[in-house]
Amino acid sequence: MKKDINIPEVIDVGIAIVREKDIETAEYVWNVYLLNLKEKETLVNTFVSSKGYGMIDNQKKKTAQVNYFLKDVLPQTGQLIEPIIEEVFALSNEYFLTFYVNGVIHDKKFVFVAESIKEEYLTTIHVLGKKGVLIK
Repeated sequence: MKKDINIPEVIDVGIAIVREKDIETAEYVWNVYLLNLKEKETLVNTFVSSKGYGMIDNQKKKTAQVNYFLKDVLPQTGQLIEPIIEEVFALSNEYFLTFYVNGVIHDKKFVFVAESIKEEYLTTIHVLGKKGVLIK
């Protein structure tokens, strides 16, 4: 039964947490982006679910689960999912992504483990032209 189901591998898709300057306040903020790194395929009917969980000060903590519908994400682009506050960097932050490519459903879970979002882990996110922490 399960062996008969084709589950396609998700490639050339990522989630990036990017530090950028807010235009209105001129302060630095962190934002979460979905990246379509594919050369030609659009991510269609894109749905993202986010939540945080873990331990802070020896107490179990979790954030609310928030769902986003991004519709279509064009090739070689990034789309803002949500802002994220530094206080939740002490938690694992999970993004569960579901989308269609050529009529076939794909899904993948991306987890930024606790304390993995730090200045020293920033890399250049070419699609955005900004620096951030990237999971593909």
